[in-house]
Amino acid sequence: MKRPGIMEGVVLALGVSVVAGLLFTVMGPVFGGAAVLRLLIAASSLVYVIYLLSRSRECVGRVTTVAAWTITALALWWLEPPLLLYVLAHTGFIWLVRSLYFHAGVLSALADLGLSGLGLVAAVWATLQAGSLFLSLWCFFLVQALFVGIPRRIGGRHPDRQSGPDDEDRFQHAYRAAEGAVRKLTSVK
Repeated sequence: MKRPGIMEGVVLALGVSVVAGLLFTVMGPVFGGAAVLRLLIAASSLVYVIYLLSRSRECVGRVTTVAAWTITALALWWLEPPLLLYVLAHTGFIWLVRSLYFHAGVLSALADLGLSGLGLVAAVWATLQAGSLFLSLWCFFLVQALFVGIPRRIGGRHPDRQSGPDDEDRFQHAYRAAEGAVRKLTSVK
């Protein structure tokens, strides 16, 4: 599966923002704004994690990742930390999933951590300026859509590079050795 594109991220940001904004407007007055806000933050985080897992080339650990997200979300719901810590925990989990599934180096993961922090700053700014959940989520996920611009590995040797002349020589040597071993095994004396 190919790496996600920025337009996918923009569409996802718009969809999550619109749905969460509408649900908060409808459910907030009925069930209490704080509980609905926490539920929508968790739901938005889950949608984004599922999106990331669906677009990842890695097949290993998907069930474990969703289980870990579920345990984390339930623990956060039960502990009821301050809203900022709640948001930081969900953002941290998103960063962890992206680091594990889309980055192959520490520098790439650190760049992604910076992007996650920038997304939080944009969301806080939107909240302070407009007080709108829609705009806060829109700004946060719009910045998150930029993660596709972070290279898989920054600096260092690339493990997924094309094979070079040395690799071909080693292959030919191993191939000849294997042929010789098969000839010895199959010759009758």
